[in-house]
Amino acid sequence: MTDKTIHKTIIIGSGPAGLTAAIYAARANLDPIVFEGNQPGGQLTITTDVENYPGFPDGVLGPDMIDLFRKQAQKFGAECFYKHVSKVDFSSSPLKVYVQDEEYLAESVIISTGASARMLGLEAEKELMGHGISTCATCDGYFFKDKEIVVVGGGDSAMEEASFLTKFASKVTLIHRREDFRASKIMIDRVLDNPKIEIIKNAVVTDILGSQKDGVSSIILKDTIDGKERNFDCDGVFYGIGHKPNTDQFKDIINLDDQGYIITNPGSTLTNVAGVFACGDVQDSHYRQAITAAGSGCMASIDAEKYLEDL
Repeated sequence: MTDKTIHKTIIIGSGPAGLTAAIYAARANLDPIVFEGNQPGGQLTITTDVENYPGFPDGVLGPDMIDLFRKQAQKFGAECFYKHVSKVDFSSSPLKVYVQDEEYLAESVIISTGASARMLGLEAEKELMGHGISTCATCDGYFFKDKEIVVVGGGDSAMEEASFLTKFASKVTLIHRREDFRASKIMIDRVLDNPKIEIIKNAVVTDILGSQKDGVSSIILKDTIDGKERNFDCDGVFYGIGHKPNTDQFKDIINLDDQGYIITNPGSTLTNVAGVFACGDVQDSHYRQAITAAGSGCMASIDAEKYLEDL
């Protein structure tokens, strides 16, 4: 099936970046349609309390915040669909976007498919994500004042999370599956010099215990050398094992860096393909905050509007 309409703007993805782009695009009469994808609202939908977004002094639940973003975009005429874009064809104009065998045409496309935090794949993650398990120290560290917490990982992001969390936690235990860290020497030294951080090497987390009501109570640690398991008490678990940008359907079409993030022109949201823009965590491996994603969504919409004017 082909939708013969040539849309001015199609937005792929629906976190703070995509929905902010939709608000601005709708107000600019670009009649955007938003394909929200497999995880409508992105990472914020697995975040319980958001306390660092301006304008919400009492905090707001991640899913509630996304609902407000969406309602605001729809109020100005954006159309949102719970559909996942399976592939794209940007080789000619109009640009083509596919939802399975449905084809949609657009003069411009804004990509805001975000990034997914890497998980351990434990059953407990389904229940305890946002209730003691977190993938973002800057988002959730504040909720663990004077608590004992665990950080999983051995790269720079794990070291950074562990160091940052010592501002709040009474004790941070860094758990790494190998003997040697992947992190840079300066980050390793910073962790080793911090009296609040303990390190457990050659161990993996095989289970996380707790409940949504009371949070995390302990983890099960397995020694990778002798295979023995033991219980380890803690109040929270932070994953520092990296993020994977959601760019599989753009490989060989849009320029990506070696980690898979979309490369945009400095100071803009322009990609290497005319009329295609990228915003939010799909092109930002550094800040990864709701507020920076929203800001870049605004930029993408303004960039797209200017591009359409110039046509």
